[in-house]
Amino acid sequence: MISSRMDGPSGDVEGALWLIVGLGNPGAEYERTRHNAGFMVVDRLAEMSGAAVKRTECRSLVGRAGFRGTAADLVKPQTYMNLSGEALTCLLRKEERSLERTLVIVDDLALPFGSMRLRTKGSAGGHNGLRSIIGSLRTEEFARLRIGIAPDHPVANTKRFVLDNFPAADSEKLSEIVERGAEAAIAVMCEGFAAAMSEFNG
Repeated sequence: MISSRMDGPSGDVEGALWLIVGLGNPGAEYERTRHNAGFMVVDRLAEMSGAAVKRTECRSLVGRAGFRGTAADLVKPQTYMNLSGEALTCLLRKEERSLERTLVIVDDLALPFGSMRLRTKGSAGGHNGLRSIIGSLRTEEFARLRIGIAPDHPVANTKRFVLDNFPAADSEKLSEIVERGAEAAIAVMCEGFAAAMSEFNG
């Protein structure tokens, strides 16, 4: 089992490379869906750093970025959500990468829309992308940033709900949570996980 040691200062390994993995589904038809919240945060990180997430590796789009002197590979798996673990397992085979410096960004139907949570480990919670990663890595001990997408009323078909586009009325709030998600990821990399949790899990 691979353990995840995320509570130390970001500078404890000089020049360490981070792997920031946003989960989602490829293709224009999924671009603005709730299930692609992870892709949206990675896209915002790319915008902030001037990175281009377009190099193909391990059935993923990858781009090298820098944040306050910390290097990160921004990743958007192209395997579709249910096979996200295959992409991440392949990416982690490179010596310069480690699970200890990996952050998975994912939508969460259990969290209210507009909220988010940082966690160092946890179950899949019914999320197929996380289930795939846990199955491939054989551990639940990896960091994740959960972006809330829960409706404010009961829905009959949750699968359809997560694959629907965010409504136009939510665009402003969506921009805010994507921005905050990007800031949380940067805080994890540059300030350490404990500090980031203290700032963004409130």
